[in-house]
Amino acid sequence: MRTWHPGLRGRAARQLRRAWRYGPPVILAASFAVLIVLGALLLWLPVASVDGLSPWQALFTACSAVTVTGLVVVDTGAQLTLFGQAVVLVLIHLGGLGLMTFAALTVMALGGRFGLRGQRLVREALDQTSPGDVLALVRHVALLAFTLEAVGVALLATVWVPEMGWARGLWFSLFHAVSAFNNAGFGLLPESLSAWAGHPLINLVITALFIIGGLGFTVVVDLWRRRRFRALTLHSKLTLVGTLVLAVGGGLLVLLLEWNNARTLGALPVGERFWAAWFTAVTPRTAGFNTVDTAGLGVPAMLLVMFLMFIGGGSNSTASGIKVSTFMVLLLSTRAFLMGNAQTTIFRRAVARDAVFRAHAVVMLSLILLALAGFILVVLAPKQAPLDVFFEAVSAFGTVGLSRGITADLSAPAQGILMLLMFVGRIGPLAFAYALARPRPAKVRFTEDQVQIG
Repeated sequence: MRTWHPGLRGRAARQLRRAWRYGPPVILAASFAVLIVLGALLLWLPVASVDGLSPWQALFTACSAVTVTGLVVVDTGAQLTLFGQAVVLVLIHLGGLGLMTFAALTVMALGGRFGLRGQRLVREALDQTSPGDVLALVRHVALLAFTLEAVGVALLATVWVPEMGWARGLWFSLFHAVSAFNNAGFGLLPESLSAWAGHPLINLVITALFIIGGLGFTVVVDLWRRRRFRALTLHSKLTLVGTLVLAVGGGLLVLLLEWNNARTLGALPVGERFWAAWFTAVTPRTAGFNTVDTAGLGVPAMLLVMFLMFIGGGSNSTASGIKVSTFMVLLLSTRAFLMGNAQTTIFRRAVARDAVFRAHAVVMLSLILLALAGFILVVLAPKQAPLDVFFEAVSAFGTVGLSRGITADLSAPAQGILMLLMFVGRIGPLAFAYALARPRPAKVRFTEDQVQIG
């Protein structure tokens, strides 16, 4: 069988074998880091911006694009040239669909084959645990992404081409379709999509793109193959139910909390408030666009948005956060404990114990990271409101991109903390911890003992 690295000999082969000892999470993290640096170098070029970006601005922008976050320290539409915007778009695509997915597509295009190690690495990039046909999944991922983006461009162009002309309208449509499907949140206007807060087509197309992109590729492929809810896998069912409940429940709460807020929904005609409430509730799944002023949200609505950003989207998707399935497993395992059940069950299926442990580990690691990073950010930004600072931290960790308008005003060390949160949030806290610790299975089992809890 041909391996993933055909033709490597001598020193290169030894370096690749040495890298494999650290496991796929380390290689994936290193790949993202290399892509960020390369993207920063391209954005630093004079041709990429109008007035020239500093190395730090270029690095922050590249990190935000690769991690599909959308937090910015420069105006993407005004400060970046067409070349710079194209670089951001490519980085979003690579970061959203995953470097290993593109690597697999490249090998397939060249007629190569993956060995077992190569398939393991792509499985890690797509968050897969079963040793199925990885390349078949990659084909579905690529076909799904490019098809939906093309449909999105065509629909958005029917609105923006008449308004802006063919050249700018098509580019505007392409940029926002790719950004939306990859849950990046990068826009070409400083006020994002606020000018179309009540436009039905813009609201439906943009939200459909980032909801589908945020469901997870395995869920969408599962839906395409089985068509019926009862036939879906347990993971797909939990993701779909969780997404629906969070979107509808979040929309109703935003509508209730912000109805009379003159800085957000209260400034819109009654009919447009429903569209804006829907958009505000679903964009925290890590999309990052906004049709109302995020800085104008009241404290209750802001806390709700932070909660939704923390949960994020689906596993193996373009979204981040702790993931909807993780949140659902956490709720179900808590219910099972309170009811005295030995198993965590739903839809006549039992959730694997390993999945329950992973869910609790992801949430705990995420909370610890956010608490520590938020504390440091508050210390580094004493002039900013602490709640605004925590909002930026949660947005960075969830790779959302929503902001209270303070990102560019933060100091370089504070922006560095945000970049770290974006990076960890994209590759996943559990994978990041694995990359650092390289855990090994325990060879000794100890006698269990009781510990008082609560």
